[in-house]
Amino acid sequence: MIGEYVNQRGERYELQLKGSGLTPYSRRGDGRAVIRSSVREFLCSEAMFYLGIPTSRAATLLVSDDPVVRDMFYDGHRRTERGAIVLRLAESWFRIGSLEILTDSKEFELLKNLTDFVISHYFKTINLSSADRYLEFFSTVVQQTADMIVLWQSVGFTHGVCNTDNFSLLSITIDYGPFGFMEEYNPDFVPNTSDDEGRYSYEKQPDVGYFNLNKLRAALEPLLTQQQRKQAGQILNGYIDIYKTKFLKLFLKKLGLTFDIKNIEEDEQLIAILLKMMSETKSDFTMTFRQLGELPINKLNDYGITKFYWALKKLSKHKWYTEWISMYKERSFKERKSEDERQEIMLNTNPRYILRNWIAQSVIEKVEKNDFTYLNQVLKILERPFEYQDEAEALGLASPPPEWSKQLKVSCSS
Repeated sequence: MIGEYVNQRGERYELQLKGSGLTPYSRRGDGRAVIRSSVREFLCSEAMFYLGIPTSRAATLLVSDDPVVRDMFYDGHRRTERGAIVLRLAESWFRIGSLEILTDSKEFELLKNLTDFVISHYFKTINLSSADRYLEFFSTVVQQTADMIVLWQSVGFTHGVCNTDNFSLLSITIDYGPFGFMEEYNPDFVPNTSDDEGRYSYEKQPDVGYFNLNKLRAALEPLLTQQQRKQAGQILNGYIDIYKTKFLKLFLKKLGLTFDIKNIEEDEQLIAILLKMMSETKSDFTMTFRQLGELPINKLNDYGITKFYWALKKLSKHKWYTEWISMYKERSFKERKSEDERQEIMLNTNPRYILRNWIAQSVIEKVEKNDFTYLNQVLKILERPFEYQDEAEALGLASPPPEWSKQLKVSCSS
């Protein structure tokens, strides 16, 4: 932590150096970072921001010739890599674990002081003199965590290590390590090769959110009355319905549709069948949704899809595809939107460009040779993920992933 920064709009950020060396909190590590992990955090922080997902930001990437020894996959194959530092910033770096550790160590006075500090600085709508301030704080974190995870799911982002120490109290995405953007739709997608049990898979992220919020509830218990503890349990149980509603609303928006309580069963089925087809055909998550919006609805029949729409072409091979398109058309016509409106909503909701693993790897290989041209190109493209860009198309960033990319693996040291 190197200080605070207030910008011209009066927004306050805390600045951190990641990879700059030993601190009192480095445990048994050396406090260093390597180029590959630093490039990934630098690019993904910015990519997530421009996708509209709450996140820490990356201001600067600095590489050096300092040797850093790493065993990437913890298999005894250590190698020396070049060091790097990311200057990153966030409104706050407090995590659920920041409170959890104080309760576990029975430092209740410090727990109260820190929680009051967090509320007064970052949750300004909560009255600090209210007897229910901790309940209001918990309720807000529950709502915002559900928001964040739904946004992750909507772009196929999988964090990789979702423990309580990597979950922000402000519900922003922090600590980019073995993350990955899912390519072929697979609910069991795990980007982290160290996660043998698939604990932090794409599909399990909402459940992990609940687990971590329950840890936050337990951490706050010493500050609550018996009645408030019961209420906190009820607030936590509400997370499931909050998440499901937010998920349905956002995935309907990805299809250019609007949430209507009268259509819940029909809409849940529409989304579930689409995801089932995508799973069984191994269709690309990002480009399937994108191409459903790029084509007029009357050209979505399988005979109207050219090879240019490669993800949709794959999906159209499914035996349910024609029937699903009929369901989708019927549901869409209920909206009474023009075709231009449907497509505009979808093109502004479904990105064309994401930080695929192969793209990050290609950048890393060039940066390791002190070539920053491609990094800057990719960064500029990721700043406009919803806009068709000729430069991005020429680089193949919306094309089918290359075969070699299927061999890529990342771990906690990535």
